[in-house]
Amino acid sequence: MSVVAAAVVAALVAALALRILLQPGRLPAARPNQRSLHQVPVPQGAGIGIWAGVAAATFWLPRWLPWAIPLAIVIAVSLWDDRRGVSVPLRLATHAAAAIAWIGWSGGFAGPVPTLIMVLAIVWMTNLYNFMDGSDGLAASMSLIGYGAFALAGWRAGAAETPLMIAVAAATVPFLLVNLPPARAFLGDVGAVPLGFLAAILGIGGWEAQWWPAWFPVLVFLPFVGDATVTLLRRVFAGSRVWEAHRDHYYQRLVRMGLGHSGALALYAALMLGTAGSALAALTRAPEAGYALLALWTAALLLLFASIGYDWRFLDREPDATEG
Repeated sequence: MSVVAAAVVAALVAALALRILLQPGRLPAARPNQRSLHQVPVPQGAGIGIWAGVAAATFWLPRWLPWAIPLAIVIAVSLWDDRRGVSVPLRLATHAAAAIAWIGWSGGFAGPVPTLIMVLAIVWMTNLYNFMDGSDGLAASMSLIGYGAFALAGWRAGAAETPLMIAVAAATVPFLLVNLPPARAFLGDVGAVPLGFLAAILGIGGWEAQWWPAWFPVLVFLPFVGDATVTLLRRVFAGSRVWEAHRDHYYQRLVRMGLGHSGALALYAALMLGTAGSALAALTRAPEAGYALLALWTAALLLLFASIGYDWRFLDREPDATEG
């Protein structure tokens, strides 16, 4: 199936699946909790529509797909987590097992230390994507921009997985339309967790296959990687219970400080376009400058986070800026 056909099929099937899923009673409701930025229940689990579109667009790929079974396992466990709940240890063990399976099926193990580093990177990306799925349109925008950048870079390199990358980006479009502020549906774990898992294995796999340098996937997804990683480190150093639900990510602080879902989305979407666009430009024009560009964007994000943290400390109160 051509890249264009994969995109069309993925978008159409995802749109049809969402039309069915969004009928009353089809999806469980995400009720406000300690992590939520919303005040009313909203249907969650609509990410299934994305995977329906991706499956339809990639089913006919004429070769062994080492990512298919690991991704299916992550999707299945995440779907169960949305419906019934899964313990954190079981969830993490599943993510690690899926990562190990992908490493083994995609070319073997390079040694215990590199394998451990890859597994930890995949598990972290898998979970941080879910942590960042807390504001309207945020994770869907990162998926559209991030996988779109992957697809362009993959097409340039003649990557075999280009139809998969473009399928994910295209299948995200119908979901984004119902997830923009005020959101009518959420990805749920079944959407966000596998999106993070797939981004990680494609990023690592593309580096190993020399589709792109190691800095490229990190820079493309840097707004998510940066926010989640800095937030985790800050909470660790503060002695917080990092496994507990919270609303302390920088994008969450922006929403709660008065910017709202729309304002936070506009800022983060601009960051996503900036990091992904500059990553593609550097990949095309000056790959040797990639690490310097990554360092510059990292410094810019750290300055932004420091500014948000400064303003947060001097608030007299935490205004309720949620929507929905």
